[in-house]
Amino acid sequence: MDKNPYIFRWILCLMVAFVFVQGCSWFGIGTEKEDIRGAEQLMQDGMEKWNRGDYEGAADAFQKIKDRYPYSKYAVQAELKMADSLFMRQLYNEAYDLYKEFEKLHPKNPQVPYAIYQQGMCHFKQVGSIDRDQSHTWLARDEFERLIKRFPKTKFANQGRRKLRECYIKLAEHDLYVGRFYFKAKRYKAAEGRFLYILQNYPDLGQYHEALKYLNKCEAELAKIEENRKKESTKRD
Repeated sequence: MDKNPYIFRWILCLMVAFVFVQGCSWFGIGTEKEDIRGAEQLMQDGMEKWNRGDYEGAADAFQKIKDRYPYSKYAVQAELKMADSLFMRQLYNEAYDLYKEFEKLHPKNPQVPYAIYQQGMCHFKQVGSIDRDQSHTWLARDEFERLIKRFPKTKFANQGRRKLRECYIKLAEHDLYVGRFYFKAKRYKAAEGRFLYILQNYPDLGQYHEALKYLNKCEAELAKIEENRKKESTKRD
């Protein structure tokens, strides 16, 4: 009989432990091994969908990793793949925000050069034709220059240099387009300023000689206008 209280306590402890374990399961609190297995399974599921081109489904799996297993070894990878999923769906502004957030949260992560390159690509993919506003070209240029400056020896810096050249070509072509437009409209002073800007601010990417040719035409037209003005002034005197 004296042992009964000890047996009762022992049974009670077992029951409490059982309820605690079940409670953890009910409330989504698992062991570290369970967390690893869950995150790993979701990552595998996400990558399978990614490889099939189901980027929306992949993003859903990666988001679940971030929500359910934020401290697992797969969480950081999921953050980057979330951004990639949005990029592949051409949701460039949303993807840019996630790449930017990744860089901010993980400044020493070896994938930061890639994240910066992709920030540039999010803008580069939205570059319009030469007769359109070139805001995204300027922003892409800034990101690629930042990448080259911070991580000059990475493969992404090499890719960034190629894209940077394309940005400069696009900007030069845009300014040539605007300069020619001004010239045709006989706004020679405005055209002259645009062609001078091209010569002074862009490396020679094939536009130099055309800009110089139009600059000479502008100066010639402006000289004619000035000469005619002086003649008219002399007549009035």
